[in-house]
Order: sequence, then C-alpha cells, then structure tokens
Amino acid sequence: MKVLCLHGKGTSGTIFRSQISSFRSRLPGESIEFDFIDGPFQCTPAPGIDLFYSPPYYSFWERDDVDSIRAAYDWLTEYIAKNGPYDLALMFSQGCVLGSTALLLHQEETPHLPPPFKAAIFVCGGASLIMLEELGFHVSAEARARDAASRTALASQAGSSAVLAQGSSRWTGLESLDSGLSEDELRAEIRSPFRINIPTAHIYGVKDPRYVAGVHLSGICDPEKRRTYDHGGGHEIPRTGAVSDKIAEMFQWAAAQGAV
Repeated sequence: MKVLCLHGKGTSGTIFRSQISSFRSRLPGESIEFDFIDGPFQCTPAPGIDLFYSPPYYSFWERDDVDSIRAAYDWLTEYIAKNGPYDLALMFSQGCVLGSTALLLHQEETPHLPPPFKAAIFVCGGASLIMLEELGFHVSAEARARDAASRTALASQAGSSAVLAQGSSRWTGLESLDSGLSEDELRAEIRSPFRINIPTAHIYGVKDPRYVAGVHLSGICDPEKRRTYDHGGGHEIPRTGAVSDKIAEMFQWAAAQGAV
C-alpha cells in the first residue's frame, strides 16, 4: 500500500507527518508506505503554524488562479509518473484542492488513463471553486460568499494571537453564513456535470471556518463511494483518542478500496 500525502499551504511534508501521527499509530502493522512530499514553492507559514513547527514551509502554488493550479496539476502528474503509482492519496487543506483538481482534470481530459490514485482521503479542505467553474460546474452565489468569508475567518481563528489567547476555543466556524443548513442542502449549492468517481473519505470539523468547503467537496464525489466524518473541531487533525480511532477507521476503509 503506497500513500501519497499532500500537505496544507504554509506547512510541509515533515509537518504533515507530525500532524497525522496520532491516528497513524493506530493503524495495523502491515506495510504502508507514506510518501510525504513538499510543494514546489517556499512560502510564509500558515497562520499559527510557526508556534509549533520550524521552517521551511511550502505551497503547491503561489497565486490562486486557474493557470497556477493547472501548473501544480502538471507538476503533480510528473511527480506521480516518476514515483508512483499510488493506491491512496491523503490530503489536508490546500492538498485537498490539488488532489481534487487532479481527479477532476483526469476525468475531463484523460479518462482513458488510470486515475492518479485509486482512493482519496480529504481532510479539512475543499475543491477550487474557480477550477470547478472552469470545468462547467455551477457554483451558487451563496457558495462563493461562504468561500470568501471562510478564508478570512480561518486566517483570524488560526493565527498566533488567537492560539495564544484562546487555545482550542478559538474555533468558532462560520455560523453567520451556515444558517443551519444540512450537509445535503450545502452540497446542492454546487451543481455537478460529473462527479469524482473513485472511493473517497471526507473528514472535516463543524467548527472549522472551511467546514462548508469540505462538505461541498463531498458533494462532487460519487455518493455511492464516499464516507464522511465530522470530527467536531476546527481546521486541524484532532489527536484525541476517540477522533484518532475514527480517522484510523476511515483510513483503513479507504485503503481497502485503493487496494482493490
């Protein structure tokens, strides 16, 4: 079992290894090879990350536009060709954007070839709305408004001052724009001309400002092949025993799908 690991913006492969250490310790002893790669661009740390981890920090692109994300997809495709194949991809935050883009562009442009990985685990991340629109998805005005507001809220809630002043209680989500909608109602805000059709596991936290992005991403994946789990926290991978057990369970399910 070979697992491609894509970190969040302003972190690194080494940091991602540390962030998932709790649930990794709960995985069975069979051979699993984790490939923790670094994005191609050095950058500033993600908000609050420098309190816990030393540089360097990396990103998969420098500008959040279609051309830059497509260039990152080309970079990843070349990396997989040299170092793959991969049974499973495990992604966090910006890594989810890159991984979902890779799957969508594969289905749109090279469906005759094997997918870049056989199954996917998305943690606290969504798809790129500009890439979805580029591919013909209908993104509602409400979805765009949540996306913009959530990015601002994340920078505030994850920042060093919030960490030092409030600790874990800093995570308050984006309640003003969630409006009590169910996950299915949120998924309906993006209409899909096609869906990601490999098995997917979606792990997100209701207190994460980017929670809706994670729900939206689950909505563009095949409902017959997806599992979801709300870990109840913020933009993080909680290390409590119960949550780590559940994430390990989700990982093993996705790994089994990728091994088929």
